[in-house]
Formats: sequence, C-alpha cells, structure tokens
Amino acid sequence: MDPKLLDILVCPLCKGPLVYKKTELELICKPDRLAYPIKDDIPVMLEEEARKLPPEEEV
Repeated sequence: MDPKLLDILVCPLCKGPLVYKKTELELICKPDRLAYPIKDDIPVMLEEEARKLPPEEEV
C-alpha cells in the first residue's frame, strides 16, 4: 500500500482518518466501526463493501 495514498484517504462517510491493518488488508474507520477491504492493492471505499466491526473486535 502506497504511503502517499494512505495520507490522503479518508472514510467516505465521516471523512475521518483511516487505520491501515496490513495483516488483514483493510482500512479501518474507528468512529464508524467499518473495515474497508484492499483488493489487489486498491482500497475499495464503498460502504456496501465495508465490513461492520463487531463490538468485541479491537480497533
């Protein structure tokens, strides 16, 4: 994942910062508790593609 791209990407819903989880290949929005997948080094920034994080999952 390109570090320059990570600097400019924000959550499409709240416009907040995202946390890159390299092992899971996801970008996490903590306030919305959504995990956006990264497929073939391309972040999929669509709400309908995001995984909802369960309350017990650490962010």
